Amino acid sequence: MQSFLAQLRNYGQLMRLHKPIGTWLLLWPTLWALWIAGEGHPDPGVFVVFVVGVVVMRSAGCVLNDYADRDIDPYVERTRTRPIASGAVAPAEALTLFIALALIAVGLASMLNRPAQLLAIVGAVLTIIYPFIKRFVSIPQFVLGAAFGWAVPMAFAAQTGEASQLGWLVFGCAIIWAVIYDTFYAMVDRDDDLKVGVKSTAILFGDADLFVVGGLQILMVTALVFIGQMAGLGFWFFFSVAIGAALMVYHQWLARDRSRDGCFNAFLHNHYIGMIIFIGIVLHYTFTIAAPA
Repeated sequence: MQSFLAQLRNYGQLMRLHKPIGTWLLLWPTLWALWIAGEGHPDPGVFVVFVVGVVVMRSAGCVLNDYADRDIDPYVERTRTRPIASGAVAPAEALTLFIALALIAVGLASMLNRPAQLLAIVGAVLTIIYPFIKRFVSIPQFVLGAAFGWAVPMAFAAQTGEASQLGWLVFGCAIIWAVIYDTFYAMVDRDDDLKVGVKSTAILFGDADLFVVGGLQILMVTALVFIGQMAGLGFWFFFSVAIGAALMVYHQWLARDRSRDGCFNAFLHNHYIGMIIFIGIVLHYTFTIAAPA
């Protein structure tokens, strides 16, 4: 019994259940989309499917990522203790777990309308190809952004029957944000990635990394302003965007010397940007709906 529980813990670590930051970074744009598409009142059933789906798909992505990196992780300082790299979970077990999670995701997608189901197929493809694409292209963070943000057009389709222009704008913003925070993340592993041949935007940008990330941060803030204008959002939303912009400046300061701890903290701190933007959206619809006609 004790060994069984220990193996369950290994599976949980393989799915990163003990590190929820990735789930939050995937969840925040999904919640932005659900609230905007539902004009402050997302369908409860759709909400539950997407929240559970975020947890399942993030877990599946982590399992497949570690399976794909099983020959790389033992040589990277941050990843050498992961379950497959350490031998705690066999590669065949990881594949079985991935298939089980994928089947759960299929079941969740079956509860959505037809447009959202069709988009879910693309999302599944993105989830599968990302762990392998970083060996071939220098901008895998953009593929990660597409995979992490694909729930956005799905949410709009599930709520309204179509992925509208506004939905694709939110999706684009989610991609930009993912490139920002995952570049900070990649900066932590840059030296190790260079040794093992893994590609990343941190390597591509080189000494211009913080400058390029700064440009992307400006682009994200601009996209958020356009989203607010197109969706008719008011003061609370734009106030949250201003706070998010201030946090981005702070992240630049955290990573200023490109130390592992500083870059990793800048990555982790992006969680608060997603949360604050969501709070701004919720407050807008709460006070707008509460206001007299």
